[in-house]
Amino acid sequence: MEWAGASVDFVHGDLRVTADRRFLEHADGTPFFYLADTAWELFHRLTLPEAEEYFEDRRRKGFTVIQAVVVSEFDGLTTPNANGHLPFADGDPARPDEGYFGTVDAMIDAAARRGIFIGVLPTWGDKVGPKAWGTGPEGIFHAGNARVYGRVLGERLRDRPNVIWILGGDRPAEPPYLPVWREMAIGLSEGDGGRHLRTYHPHGGHSSSAWLHGEPWMDFHMIQSSHGGRDQDNAALVARDYALVPPKPTLDAEAPYENHPINWKPELGRFDDADVRQAAYWALFAGACGHTYGCNEIYQFYTPGGRPVNSGYMPWREALGLPGAGQMLHIRRLLQSRPSFGRVPDAAVVVSGEGVRAARGHGYVFAYLPRGGVAKLRLRSAANASWYDPRNGGWLAAGLSGPGECAFAAPSAGRGNDWVLVLDGDGGAM
Repeated sequence: MEWAGASVDFVHGDLRVTADRRFLEHADGTPFFYLADTAWELFHRLTLPEAEEYFEDRRRKGFTVIQAVVVSEFDGLTTPNANGHLPFADGDPARPDEGYFGTVDAMIDAAARRGIFIGVLPTWGDKVGPKAWGTGPEGIFHAGNARVYGRVLGERLRDRPNVIWILGGDRPAEPPYLPVWREMAIGLSEGDGGRHLRTYHPHGGHSSSAWLHGEPWMDFHMIQSSHGGRDQDNAALVARDYALVPPKPTLDAEAPYENHPINWKPELGRFDDADVRQAAYWALFAGACGHTYGCNEIYQFYTPGGRPVNSGYMPWREALGLPGAGQMLHIRRLLQSRPSFGRVPDAAVVVSGEGVRAARGHGYVFAYLPRGGVAKLRLRSAANASWYDPRNGGWLAAGLSGPGECAFAAPSAGRGNDWVLVLDGDGGAM
């Protein structure tokens, strides 16, 4: 079943961090679930009608955020957008092109009409540094112009209700580059009056917390667990952020992309829907405030005849239909079916079970079994047990269990046979 209506209702107000610093919410206290798709090349490679088509597909699948970059990694300074415009005259950030930025405005507005936030990266990280990979050139943005650029962009998008600022772009925020990102973040806030949340997208295997936890402008953290192999424990990265004091919300903003070659090597196979589901449930049950899905051909909007990245081969319109994207809606429906605030990771509930992760909320427990099979859990009280199917959003009753240690056999077992066990009645505040 598709998502009906706008994905997010902006009547609830702008976004903010909750008082306990674990989640995101609207100004009126309504919970906000950050469920993003990765569309880095959106502004650079699509026409407005194509963007509308893409947004509509993602609205139907329940995505609440689209992550996209204004100044692209892929020749973003020298290859025009789909309408023939470059972002700056002669690559100079002091000379923005109205045609290019007008397209950015129009696409953000098109997303707003569908209730979708845009996670706006002002620039990809190779334009700041270190270049290392990407086309650069390094140093286009520096401490002398980053604040001005941020202010101009912030002013431009100040009145849009559907903007989240994402600094970085696959780069560390270490010296000598940290001052550049800091200046850009300050400029964005000066421009939009502090209206929109700010975060940072790091390079693979890291969290923004490694450099920015003490930065007052950082509202929530992002992790990139990346594409190095199957069964990467992104929950450990989330748990590391979750343990920081003072707390800040965190999420995996770049987990393995569906149809991406494993470790960038097609001969090892490609990540599939089972991989992207596992990454999402592991992170969320470890304490993440949201999650980002990605698809190899969607983030680059690959078109046959174009230059593929990371062995992309599937036309982006065809890739829209890959199963993992549609299954993100089932995650949203499950998490929003029970109280969001107060949910905490709870490893103590798991006695045994391969890769099992659990979270406890007010009146319930979620336990994710990535390979199905049997898990033994420790229940504090009697609970009604149900199995939730992450592939289709279906439910199966499992009866009354507990208290004490109880074994639960999932309806199936093996790779791709993941299940979520839901225990209603065995919750409460920790």
